[in-house]
Amino acid sequence: MNFFKYQGTGNDFILIDDRDGQFPATDQAYVERLCHRRFGIGADGLILLQNDPDYDFKMVYFNADGAEGSMCGNGGRCIVRFAHDLGLFERETRFLAVDGEHTAVVLGDDISLKMTNVTGIGDRDGLTFLNTGSPHVVQFIDDLESFDVVAEGRAIRYSSTFQPGGTNANFAQVIDDHTVFVRTYERGVEDETYSCGTGVTAVALVAHQQLTMPDPVSIQTIGGNLRVSFSPESDGRFTAIHLIGPAKRVYEGVLTI
Repeated sequence: MNFFKYQGTGNDFILIDDRDGQFPATDQAYVERLCHRRFGIGADGLILLQNDPDYDFKMVYFNADGAEGSMCGNGGRCIVRFAHDLGLFERETRFLAVDGEHTAVVLGDDISLKMTNVTGIGDRDGLTFLNTGSPHVVQFIDDLESFDVVAEGRAIRYSSTFQPGGTNANFAQVIDDHTVFVRTYERGVEDETYSCGTGVTAVALVAHQQLTMPDPVSIQTIGGNLRVSFSPESDGRFTAIHLIGPAKRVYEGVLTI
């Protein structure tokens, strides 16, 4: 079976065209092995592109631990690029993911992905929490460069407050009036990743609410730059949320099932 490796600001994924339904999606150990950076291809996750009668395609996302995961923003941008490379659409697409319908537009090197609406930003035991398709905590830090993202992120991810599912943890530092530097500890990967799409989306919305940062918010990550645009509503919701940034094919190969 052919596989393709894509990355979106350093968040890397194995992409597989599974429209024939031949990939062993229920074999968690196999998916985990493929994502292993020593014994497999190596990736933050694996994504299947499947058929859906009502959409251009369906996205099925697995974390690096082999378990099916919640929505992945950078993965969403990568599968849109993959579908475009496969010739499934020309410029605009509509697809189904675990959190519902998404639309996206190809803008040259960038993919603009419409995220699900966010119902509000809350407090969980003193931590800012919201769900942008995946659960996220956001904390603002003064010296993010030297911050221990793995240790602090793991403590939040496994804290009793967010059990049993856990949460992702994002740490952010304000660069200027419209730019934030973000580092993320991702559940499922159980480590810091170079970028997290739903995570930077969460940070952008919190930056607007708490710091009155205007739309769009520019995001710097270890893996590159992203933009998040949105429409804040009077009732605390956010609509018309778009995650914008590059998604690129890295290489392709063949795997044996």
